[in-house]
Amino acid sequence: MDTVEIGGYKMDFTIPEKLSRMREKVRRFVKEDLEPISRQVEEEEHIPEEIVDKMRSLGLFGISIPEAYGGLGLGTLGEVLVYEELTKTNGCFRTRIAGSNGIGSMGILMDGTEDQKKKYLPRIACGEWTAAFALTEAEAGSDAANIKTTAVFDGNQWILNGIKLFITNGDCAHVITTMALNDENKRARGGITAFIVEKGMSGLSVGTIEKKMGIRGSHSVELIFRDCLVPKENVIGGEDMIGQGFKTAMRVLDKGRLTLGAAALGASQKLLEMSVYHAKNTIQSGKPLADSQAIQFMLADMATQIYAARQVLYHTAWLRDQGNQLIHEASMVKLFCTEMASQVADKALHVFGDRGYMKESQVEMFLRDLRLSRIYEGTSEILRIVIARNLLREQPLSY
Repeated sequence: MDTVEIGGYKMDFTIPEKLSRMREKVRRFVKEDLEPISRQVEEEEHIPEEIVDKMRSLGLFGISIPEAYGGLGLGTLGEVLVYEELTKTNGCFRTRIAGSNGIGSMGILMDGTEDQKKKYLPRIACGEWTAAFALTEAEAGSDAANIKTTAVFDGNQWILNGIKLFITNGDCAHVITTMALNDENKRARGGITAFIVEKGMSGLSVGTIEKKMGIRGSHSVELIFRDCLVPKENVIGGEDMIGQGFKTAMRVLDKGRLTLGAAALGASQKLLEMSVYHAKNTIQSGKPLADSQAIQFMLADMATQIYAARQVLYHTAWLRDQGNQLIHEASMVKLFCTEMASQVADKALHVFGDRGYMKESQVEMFLRDLRLSRIYEGTSEILRIVIARNLLREQPLSY
């Protein structure tokens, strides 16, 4: 990526040296440490602790947290580059660090008090503490404002009651950004508050650990709040932010949609590389599979979709690093990248044929993992609604 001049204006497409070095470190980590155990992690549904320790030593739990709080401060583009590399293997490895870098900690970083940032972010950044995000409930998935978990103020503390579902890393999290209803009448318009709930607080427990179709090495769990006692100091942003938790949640999810786009892109790139290798090295009817025009067309379509996805993802990440608000663009990126990835995975299965249906090819693992990307942190249908509403409101775009 280079700086080019168009019509007298310079456009810089260069990846900064700091980010390039980090990308190369992660690329080696994936090749040398993660890929060799991908199958083991899939079967055992567990990431070995020595691998988590290596993630800590590389600073992966703090790539998005500013240096002032002990992180690497790579920015959104840097985070996107790291996730793109991490998801060229089993998707659970990215998921293990994503909560700490994204939805689990971003509420504290964006809206937390300075005392909250100093208390929690350094421990999250170094990997001592894992962070999670608790919003989803039985009747509050796409309709996030419909949460039933309640928060009642009593003296110097809040009492939380309810059940959260499908919470990524909820079983290993030390810090959980939790959304609860403090005013039934106001709900999303001033009635939902964001809390920092710590592991070990009275009334918090882990319920069911779900059995999933994909991303098996990362656990999604039920979190139960039964008269869970949370100090008043643990309202994200302090007293002035009581009732503003829904806004915090939406801002957090906007960024998460970019990183999920990166995850879809990385998996797609790996599938393309696997498909090209397979086509060139598989003989059918005495000829390389790559000689088939049908296969060539599939590979061409995969490569074109991936190229387009990379451009919109990098550009939007760069825009965010310039301080732009990107509800519209982040929604488009997540929609395009995740839908694209599922199409690429399906084509890869066609390229591999019956071999692609077998576990040893890894194609079926990517196919299963990628299906979830079109559901969580905004389904494709919800994203289309968001995009359409912004268009019809004639909201100005950031590009």
